[in-house]
Amino acid sequence: MHRGARGQRLSWLKRPTRQLLCAAAIAGLAGCGTSEPFDLVLAGGRVIDPASGLDATRNVGIRRGRIEAVEQGPLSGRVVVDVRGLVVAPGFIDLHSHSQDPASDSLRAMDGVTTALELEAGVHPVADWYRRRGEAALINYGASVSHGRVRAIVTGDSTALGRARELLPAEWQDMERRVRVGLDEGALGIGYLLQNTPGARREEVYRLFQVAAEHRAPNFVHLRFMGLTEPGSSLEGLQEVLASALATGAPLHVVHIGSSGLRHAPLLVEQIVGARRHGLDVTTEIYPYTAGQTNIRAALFDSGWQSRDGIDYGDVEWVATGERLTATTFAKYRAQGGAVIDYIVPQEVVDAMVAHPAVMIASDAIPLTDGRGHPRGAGTFSRVLGYYVREKRALTVTAALAKMTIMPARRLEATVPDMAERGRIRVGSVADITVFDPEQISDRATYQKPARPSTGIRHVLVAGAFVVRDGRLAEGVRPGRPIRRPPARPEPGPNASRERPHR
Repeated sequence: MHRGARGQRLSWLKRPTRQLLCAAAIAGLAGCGTSEPFDLVLAGGRVIDPASGLDATRNVGIRRGRIEAVEQGPLSGRVVVDVRGLVVAPGFIDLHSHSQDPASDSLRAMDGVTTALELEAGVHPVADWYRRRGEAALINYGASVSHGRVRAIVTGDSTALGRARELLPAEWQDMERRVRVGLDEGALGIGYLLQNTPGARREEVYRLFQVAAEHRAPNFVHLRFMGLTEPGSSLEGLQEVLASALATGAPLHVVHIGSSGLRHAPLLVEQIVGARRHGLDVTTEIYPYTAGQTNIRAALFDSGWQSRDGIDYGDVEWVATGERLTATTFAKYRAQGGAVIDYIVPQEVVDAMVAHPAVMIASDAIPLTDGRGHPRGAGTFSRVLGYYVREKRALTVTAALAKMTIMPARRLEATVPDMAERGRIRVGSVADITVFDPEQISDRATYQKPARPSTGIRHVLVAGAFVVRDGRLAEGVRPGRPIRRPPARPEPGPNASRERPHR
């Protein structure tokens, strides 16, 4: 038996029921399982579990939505699926998906995603959002509590003018209260679009990091371009949140390091790695594309964006028509608002960050509008495995899978126990599994046709139920469940206060 698989079995033996069954096996009465067939067996696949290092041919037995065997020998199942020649991997976990609707879930499932979370922008009110999503979906889902949405509510102004002003003391107290309520309602952390809230002073961010630390909740941050010393850099923006994380002890996750750092992204990652080396809990991610998508009214298109970002009007595309903009059309569309794609990230930066061992993969998926939008919502994970692993050989399949499975699971599992049961092919874990053909997996979505599903994803299981089978979406199934933080009593920090004025 493979060493990793043996370790999996031994950890599972800690459960009393399993101990009794294994005692029966020792007595020669049964195997270390039951004589009952598994609900499903994935037979003969190349099982890759980055968490344990397992990479070998194995049979995987699933019962009641969980993995109950990872064995070299044959397993009996009510349904046996031959997966020889295919990779059996943990289901992909997307920490950054604004696409939280059934149509988007379908595209995500076809890209191997079993859990898609809205952590950057977040939601508010949290309980209402989970209630609207219901108790079941095609894939698992969850969200952070939104700094930006809460801020708009407490100021009574979601316009650019409202986003640009500082909070009054009473507004700060209302914001802190609402954020605490969101965390108590199960939010997975606090999400910040700091680039779009220029009025949020550093103290405001620091105080919310204190709240996060008291709740042991991570902060998911879109850095802001401060432009103090380096045009086109979020260096000061990173240092702002690193300082708040260091001072409070709150976990930090920096979103889309490519489009935030641009040509300075390697330097930002170097600082993140250095901070981790010195004990700071900070992580980051990238999507494998050179273009981003946002609203043309976003603060990042305020005065000076061309010199800061190193692009011009012709590098910005109006999503509704596919046209590249001019000064005239930019002014026209900014007055009305709407989605644009900005070709902003140097290709060499994307290539380097996708391959960097400290950088996770996440999509930043945004729902398509009339079939138009960014291809990352349909092809992110298959693009990494097809283009970067198979074609460019920029990283191994195991390294790539780690960025999509165990690394995002570990980002959350300290305060979200549910995530400690995902991102792994391990006995006892939830059977969220993606099975793909390493020779065929490829993204098919393009900027012209962003809704084309990936190919090469053969099967996707959520809690042991097929949501994709033989390369096709399953019909009438909703095994996905909400992912939430359990209620927890806040731990007062050294400077904590329930009524802290904002100055």
